[in-house]
Amino acid sequence: MPIVVHLDVMLAKRKMRSRELAERVGITEQNISLLKSGKVRGVRFDTLEAICQALDCQPGDLLSYEPDGSDAGHGEPL
Repeated sequence: MPIVVHLDVMLAKRKMRSRELAERVGITEQNISLLKSGKVRGVRFDTLEAICQALDCQPGDLLSYEPDGSDAGHGEPL
């Protein structure tokens, strides 16, 4: 999929663990893991907003478009 998720990079920059982010956002740690691995097909805007608020970042810090990306993850929107 050409959309690449950089959540792991932003978590490292903020020195935050997935568990803490999941608690702040109000979703499961498993869903954070799926999002980090790119195995979701979408993310709800309210979830994206909560992640951006918790990490003090912009959506563009978390997502990028790379047309030649080889990530073929599939799943349901969070």
